[in-house]
Amino acid sequence: MSAGANTYDVAVVGAGPAGLAAAAITAGADLTTLLLDENPTPGGQIYRAVTTTPLKEQSLLGEDYWAGAALVAETKASGAEIVQGATVWSLDATRELAASWAGTSRFIKVRRVILATGALERPFPIPGWTLPGVMTAGALQTLLKCSGLVPAGRLVLAGTGPLLWLLAAQLLRAGVRIVALLDTAPSANYLRALPHVPTFAVSRYLTKGVALRREVAQHVEVVRGVTRLRAEGQGALASIAFKAGPDERRLAADVLALHQGVVPNVNLAMAAGIAHRWHPVQLCWVPVLDAMGNSGIDGIAIAGDGAGIGGALAAEAQGRLAGLAAVAAVAPERLARLPDRQLLEQALARSMRGRAFLDQLFAPPRWSRLPEGDTIVCRCEEVTAAQLLEAVGMGAMGPNQAKAFLRCGMGPCQGRLCGLTVTELISNTRGVAPAEVGHFRLRPPVKPITLAELAAMAHTQRAVAAVVRE
Repeated sequence: MSAGANTYDVAVVGAGPAGLAAAAITAGADLTTLLLDENPTPGGQIYRAVTTTPLKEQSLLGEDYWAGAALVAETKASGAEIVQGATVWSLDATRELAASWAGTSRFIKVRRVILATGALERPFPIPGWTLPGVMTAGALQTLLKCSGLVPAGRLVLAGTGPLLWLLAAQLLRAGVRIVALLDTAPSANYLRALPHVPTFAVSRYLTKGVALRREVAQHVEVVRGVTRLRAEGQGALASIAFKAGPDERRLAADVLALHQGVVPNVNLAMAAGIAHRWHPVQLCWVPVLDAMGNSGIDGIAIAGDGAGIGGALAAEAQGRLAGLAAVAAVAPERLARLPDRQLLEQALARSMRGRAFLDQLFAPPRWSRLPEGDTIVCRCEEVTAAQLLEAVGMGAMGPNQAKAFLRCGMGPCQGRLCGLTVTELISNTRGVAPAEVGHFRLRPPVKPITLAELAAMAHTQRAVAAVVRE
């Protein structure tokens, strides 16, 4: 069966570690498997461009990155049909996907769906974050992995999270000078993380984390306890102002990379009608799933960081478990040739060891999640924090009412860059829990597509023909 077909046993959305592992399992069991991914090459965010990066010195990006090459090779050898540059913009409870690639959209009917949509960076709405020269740490890392590009001029990194420290180390190895790393993790985070030290101490994260921090601190000024961060400039970034303790400081800068952790990319899952809950520690929405990653909608599972942040190894284990569940549902007699479920569950447990410590240590501070005044919240529609609070005062009790008042969340990103901020701002203003406030109601298309792509669809053509006959 080719990628031009419209029926498959399994469709996997996303070619990161979870999606690659899931597709390798299902295709290895001779289930017709279609793997759809938006990027030009497989690997997802963590292993982005692992087969095509111009960076051949393996020590620059680190051994964890290069481990992705073996996973890509395994999936390609499994017989799964991999379509790169494919945008999945709709999924319903009947397991019918709508996807676009090569300039055409099509509907695809499958027996099982595994969503491996991964993570995206948490919004970090500070004053001036829309200025040219301000970007996310993930964007900077993408440029490094895909094209070997590094920033010129004075670079400052700001925020919290393991990726920030990893990126700093990678850029230093590439010869980049970093003016400062502004650490926004509150000191209270260390106290909250203390109860989880025993499990963290026996995890794979301890030695890697200590080594990264030591490597960065030897070459970069690390400013801890940073608050009230803002980017300044007329038409482009010129400086960064912040408080460190009682003192206000200002640094001249040409590039500012912001990061305060990653959160599940849940838009497609939400649009499909999968139930989500508010995670009180990771401070984001996560889908409600069983131990094998199955959602409350029959035949749709979620694996990897899209199910809750766990990292690459946890994502791979979850992907294989979701693949096993798909095989068990479609062709249970083929399970004997596949990896043992108990061994995969043990691998998942090992990979999750230490995550509770990291979640507490790198929890983003409250001030960074609750912008004020003229700070832009919704970049697509240029809605400010003050406008959102005014809408709440006028009766917007949740994100969907705010959308009606302000068009907040109605731009091309469909709330990916503002959804969490909107929920938390309304929650804080009303004095109720985020779970009570809720999230944006998402409908297809969850990603932008062209009218030409829609018009070329078989469903569209049949509908037009029916109207003509009438």
